Amino acid sequence: MSRRSISLLKNLRNITNGSKIQTRSVTYMPRPGDGKPRPVTLIPGDGVGPLVTNAVEQVMEAMHAPVYFEPFEVHGDMKSLPEGLLDSIKKNKVCLKGGLKTPLPVGGGVSSLNVSLRKELDLFASLVNCFNLPGLASRHENVDIVVIRENTEGEYAGLEHEVVPGVVESLKFCSERIAKYAFEYAYLNNRKKVTAVHKANIMKLADGLFLESCQEVAKKYPSIAYNEIIVDNCCMQLVARPEQFDVMVTPNLYGNLVANTAAGIAGGTGVMPGGNVGAEYAVFEQGASAGNVGKDTTEEQKNANPVALLLSSAMMLRHLQFPSFADRLETAVKRVISEGKCRTEDLGGNSTTQEVVNAVIANLD
Repeated sequence: MSRRSISLLKNLRNITNGSKIQTRSVTYMPRPGDGKPRPVTLIPGDGVGPLVTNAVEQVMEAMHAPVYFEPFEVHGDMKSLPEGLLDSIKKNKVCLKGGLKTPLPVGGGVSSLNVSLRKELDLFASLVNCFNLPGLASRHENVDIVVIRENTEGEYAGLEHEVVPGVVESLKFCSERIAKYAFEYAYLNNRKKVTAVHKANIMKLADGLFLESCQEVAKKYPSIAYNEIIVDNCCMQLVARPEQFDVMVTPNLYGNLVANTAAGIAGGTGVMPGGNVGAEYAVFEQGASAGNVGKDTTEEQKNANPVALLLSSAMMLRHLQFPSFADRLETAVKRVISEGKCRTEDLGGNSTTQEVVNAVIANLD
């Protein structure tokens, strides 16, 4: 061995025996014009919504992300979407949203602004990514499930009417485009399997048509495994062996149930990102149900968990084609979770929202 090789080996050994291995920093070189800030419509929402959306604003500012926000005051008890909101989203193409309360009627129909927003913008696909975070204990390991749910049809579309007094009919139908989106997502993200969730054994026409659409699209993607599962068995399998699932495609109502179940298994709704996307527009929000929207104590104590919306905003950055900023944000959030020193009450800690934000900012590369 040459003297030069021996010298290099000694230097490597000295570095390795030190407190940490020295690594070279990576420089991000944008294409000319890539750094132009992009406007994003912001809906702080109800309850803890303003708290967690403000957390995102602080982190974006700290990392000098090339986005700026156009805020709109929207509340779930409003009769309709405020003037100018849809124009802003249609102009910007992207929106970040906190939770909106949906009034619960005793009888009759009360419009949900969440549903109205999805229908007006034709955000037909809801995506929730449920996965294990290093350092966060859960009952199951190796969970990495993407639930893709039809977002504008079925029960959540509110297509129901009273045929005669006392007889209410709900209309349910499906679309081939959600199946196409699920397989496109799986193909582009190197996923191996798509599972269609249904109740075609009972809903033979409506869910039967949904399965036919999935089966036809699956034939065009021979490299991706395809299978089907009845929704009640699906919930049982999620609890027993969630690691068997990869991408799941579902009609509207089933997807809401499946996504919340998967989120609870993987670590809780407070850490699962998600978004709603259509052909032209996208709205990013907490992936699974924001159950703490209506918790007054969480709002008063300012200890809402901002992790889910921070990770959703990383998805938004990637959607805007700012991948390096998305990677920095995700890495910082995962470091904070892994260290375990700064966690909100829902994750077994006693940190405030601001303390989590400060920790994430401190861990930005």
